[in-house]
Parts: sequence; C-alpha cells; structure tokens
Amino acid sequence: MFKRRDRRPAWKVVTRALYPQGGWRRAFSYVKHRVRRLPDTPEKIGRGIWAGVFTTFTPFYGLHFIVAAIIAKLMRGNFLAALMATFFGNPLTYLPIAAVSLGTGHWLLGRKPRGPMSSLGQKFSDAGADLWHNVVAIFTPETMDWHGLSIFYFDIFYPYMIGGILPGVVTATAAYYLSVPVLQAYQKRRRNVLKAKLSQLAQPKPRDGDGPAAR
Repeated sequence: MFKRRDRRPAWKVVTRALYPQGGWRRAFSYVKHRVRRLPDTPEKIGRGIWAGVFTTFTPFYGLHFIVAAIIAKLMRGNFLAALMATFFGNPLTYLPIAAVSLGTGHWLLGRKPRGPMSSLGQKFSDAGADLWHNVVAIFTPETMDWHGLSIFYFDIFYPYMIGGILPGVVTATAAYYLSVPVLQAYQKRRRNVLKAKLSQLAQPKPRDGDGPAAR
C-alpha cells in the first residue's frame, strides 16, 4: 500500500539523499514550517530542538533518530521537534561538524590525529571491512580481525564522541534560545488570527429586510 509505484534506481535514491528534490533551501523551509505548527508549548518544542541539534554532534550515524528521541524523553521535550531537528546534520554540515568535533576531541585528549583528514574515509572503510569480516567469521573458520575497528575507535569514534559534547551543547543551546521566542511570536499571532475569525463568526448575520433599504 505504501510502496512507490515507480521504483527509483539506486543512483537516484543516493542523489535525493544528498540533494533533495527542490533543493536544501526548500527542505529546510518545510522542516521550519512543520516545527512551528507543532501543537505544544514553545519551551517544550525548544527542548526537542535542543535534543535534535545536539544529536548531530554525536558519532552515532544511523541512530540519530533514536538518540534524539531518548534525549528528548529525558528533557521532556517534543519528540517530533527532536526528530526534525536532526536534519541540522546533513551532507552540507556533516563535514564541518565532524572536523570541529574531532579537533576538539583530540585537543581535550591531549593528542594529535594520526594522518590527514583525507584518511578518514579509509579508516571508515577499514572498520566496515573488519566488521563484515568478523560477522562472516562467526559462521566460518575465518579468524576475527579487530585491527581496523580498533584504529577507527581510538582515532575517530572516541575523540568524536568526547569532542562533540562541547560544540554540541553550545550549538543546541543557541538553537533553543533562538527558536523559543520565534515560536512564541508565531503561536501568539496564530491565536490572534483564530480569535479574529471566531469573533467574526460569532457576529449575527443580517436577516432579509433588516438592511437600510428595508426602512
């Protein structure tokens, strides 16, 4: 029932993930309007936005929705706002987020990253290859190898996790204090518009013969 009638090729799915139809500006505008229309208090929506934005500074790629939902639950924030705010992390922002988080993490740990930033892709690839090899080794005589995963953990994952906390808190807090007054103003304007419409509907309609011409 919910499947697409026209099956899209793999290259088109990847292209739409990196650049959505209508562009990122339209996608951001859609998320902004959906967040503003959420039926909740501005403070609770703001806490959800805080959770979603902070989550994008964590290295749990593929689990950001789950992490954001857990943080929103702990903060008593709006779940939908938290999920939509994770779109703060996208192909346009992931690289600077990763660079800031990794740089801060290595600085806090008092060490320098091994190899240039261009080696990140290779370390991700080696970790993925090791993970797949070890899964296969469970069912075959192959020997497990944790070398690539170990390098990935100590050079990327752990520094990323530690270093993402500070910039994540700063960015998420800024997003909270920027969004709450905007949401308050938007909801106040909507209430005023609704009151005006209700007041207009409550006014009695003139009956036939009640107009000036009848006199």
